[in-house]
Amino acid sequence: MDSQDLEIQLCEYSFLKPYCQRVKNTISEKRFQHILRVAELAATIAKANDFSKEDFEAVVLAAFLHDIAKELPDQEMFELAPPELEMEKADSKVVHGRAGRELAKRWGVKNQTVLEAIAGHVTGVEPDNRVGQVVYIADLAEPGRGVNGEIGELAKSDLSKAYKAAINTKVNYLKLKGKEVHPSTISIIEDM
Repeated sequence: MDSQDLEIQLCEYSFLKPYCQRVKNTISEKRFQHILRVAELAATIAKANDFSKEDFEAVVLAAFLHDIAKELPDQEMFELAPPELEMEKADSKVVHGRAGRELAKRWGVKNQTVLEAIAGHVTGVEPDNRVGQVVYIADLAEPGRGVNGEIGELAKSDLSKAYKAAINTKVNYLKLKGKEVHPSTISIIEDM
């Protein structure tokens, strides 16, 4: 499906309609294409795992809003999500999930599950947060990245195992790049 058809299909969902144009106006076209692919993969994973209608909608909405703060200027991002650690001060992208949660609240999102999934797509979510797991996996494995497709496939049959694989993949990637792993991520790994 081409991106224009995907946008039309996703924006037909009544729960996404209020956000479609707003998201598109907030981010670059490249980031918007990423968001569309993440939302599509998240929807596929949620359906494969027999999510309830409520959880399916939460997954798709969180996936659609997950990167709304990613391209904000540092100052604006830090106003939404003040850095709590030195690593967050050094790299604003580390807080874009928390900033996205705050921006989504300002846009009227009240569903705590959605807000937690938006915030947790960067550093991870608790192992019992299935909605957040799907968004985390879909962000990591969306087809446009060209990597981690096997994790997206695994998520359709074993969400928990796929989430563990996704977390480990991200941690290994950060270590390979010489970047610090967020303490929240380390805590989640220990809980698993």
